[in-house]
Amino acid sequence: MPRVFANAADEILEKEYKCLNHGFVRLIDYMGSDEAIVQAARVSYGKGTKTVREDRTLIRYLMRHHHTTPFEMVEFKFHVKLPIFVARQWIRHRTASVNEYSGRYSIMPEEFYMPGEEDIKSQSKTNRQGRSEEDIPSEVRKKVLDLLIAEQKSSFAGYTEMLESNVSRELARINLPLSLYTQWYWKIDLHNLFHFLKLRIDDHAQYEIRVYAKVMGEMVKKVAPLAWEAFEDYILNSITFSKTELTALKEFLPTELAAQDLDNFDLSSYEIAELSDKLKRIQKL
Repeated sequence: MPRVFANAADEILEKEYKCLNHGFVRLIDYMGSDEAIVQAARVSYGKGTKTVREDRTLIRYLMRHHHTTPFEMVEFKFHVKLPIFVARQWIRHRTASVNEYSGRYSIMPEEFYMPGEEDIKSQSKTNRQGRSEEDIPSEVRKKVLDLLIAEQKSSFAGYTEMLESNVSRELARINLPLSLYTQWYWKIDLHNLFHFLKLRIDDHAQYEIRVYAKVMGEMVKKVAPLAWEAFEDYILNSITFSKTELTALKEFLPTELAAQDLDNFDLSSYEIAELSDKLKRIQKL
């Protein structure tokens, strides 16, 4: 079967989408599209169905029931420029191939991330690793920006001085701050990319990495729009309940569900049947 191209994706290849003050994301290449997903899923049945409607139904079924392997048939290669502190969060997603700019071989550019004044917040009282949404005094915000600028300039001046004294690049770089920008090529399949986006688009993720995740989500939408729609409906905007929570919710849920009760919702006959089954299972808790 010849390689399938997505016209909307081809239009954005190599284009630079700005993120933060000096960063960007570029889609360098991709392999596969929605068609590759359904082709892999139907491998046991030959060509099978081929209409967009039937493809959409199948992709949504796969996503809904966590049949993830067909989504691994689609791959993306990104070129990303990002602050080092964002890169260190990002690299925790280990199911990707990465090649990063090296400060041992190359001189680091004098480019630092500087948060907007509106993004400087106090420590959250409920989330140990996040910011509060409460306002912080303007004089504190100004002090933070002044400190960041001064320390960035100082550290880069020391880096430059060591290089001029013929100190090795691998040593001269070690005092540079996490706000310095780095770059990498990042290749990942769609299943694992969806996992990355689920975590990093979430409101609990750090603002700076959310900026990148949202841009990449728009790129995925152009390569595999049906898969993205299913991801939004069943993963990104879904909620998981524990057994204890479901036991509590049981008191508020109907014991039976009539199909006509759902006429105004965008649910297929399969989804209505599955929803009815879920309600029956909850009632048995």
